[in-house]
Amino acid sequence: MKIGIVGMPLTGKTTLFNLLTGQHKETSAYSSKGTKNIGIATIYDQRIEYLSSLYHPKKTTYAAIEFVDIGGISPELPTKEKVEIFSLIQDAEALLFVIRLFEDPAVAGEKDPIVQVENLRHELLLRDLEVVENRLERLKKSKKKLTREELVEMEILERCDQGLSDDQFLSNLEFSEDEIKKISGFSFYTPKPIIIALNLSEEQFRTKSYPQKEKLVQVVRNGNMASLSICGKMEMEISELEPDERQLFLEDLGLKESGIERLSRVCYKHLGLISFFTMGENEAKAWTIKKGTHAVKAAGKVHSDIERGFIRAEIARYQDLITLGSMHAIKEKGLLKIEGKDAIIEDGDIINFRFNV
Repeated sequence: MKIGIVGMPLTGKTTLFNLLTGQHKETSAYSSKGTKNIGIATIYDQRIEYLSSLYHPKKTTYAAIEFVDIGGISPELPTKEKVEIFSLIQDAEALLFVIRLFEDPAVAGEKDPIVQVENLRHELLLRDLEVVENRLERLKKSKKKLTREELVEMEILERCDQGLSDDQFLSNLEFSEDEIKKISGFSFYTPKPIIIALNLSEEQFRTKSYPQKEKLVQVVRNGNMASLSICGKMEMEISELEPDERQLFLEDLGLKESGIERLSRVCYKHLGLISFFTMGENEAKAWTIKKGTHAVKAAGKVHSDIERGFIRAEIARYQDLITLGSMHAIKEKGLLKIEGKDAIIEDGDIINFRFNV
């Protein structure tokens, strides 16, 4: 899973990227002009920690999300440069908008959060609208008779054109699965799920009060987005503390986990992702799949040979392991399920795949 981090200049995008990925990229007025920062963020999960403590494998591997940080997008940038910057996240499966609310006289940039959200929405709409209009123009000017497939494509694109022209994201329009497949090659931006990270000051974060809060809530709801509040400056301080001090700091704020941990969870949930686990002497590992994935496809995440030679999946429920304390007890109670290719994997399943190639 790849998520593109998007925002106007000086909103704290790269600071957030550094916190998520543990990197130390330059944060002052970062403008990529064709470059990007790429890093992996761990999805913290107490379940995999418990499994590791129970079986003591040589290695513990958490689920992860790849984040791509691009340059700040502002209305003043030349269109060509904006297109170039956006192209760096064209293959991202979701977008993370970083919206600045903190006040700092030493930091320039747009301060109105609604303006920031609308500017980013507008830029995404423009990118998709341009692609749609260019393709429609080529189809309409074609000197050859259009094929049936091209006629169907034109009909779908005309609906896209109407929706985008009416300020609607493609994610808010209704398409069948087959229609989505037909236009997936265009790598549109507006069908991508969006998570909004509201970057607050420490005071705003503690009081849970910030400008235009109710309107932002409405914008998020209307756009089918997810959101959470975070204080980048405070998160930097938390990340530099020792584990015991970190926990005390969080408890003082009435929190159980850091904002970065919360953000990774919100991303996971909003994108419809779940984790299943595999166990062995060498490794306890969390694997990321879409909710509703069949057992044979989950096997393919582990290795293509396992998918190809799939025989069965032996599945234990995580909650049963918590209750009974061991895999042996689960088997004795008859709770170890033997499932075929079409079984739907559930969040927290502990799976042993049987296969033959």
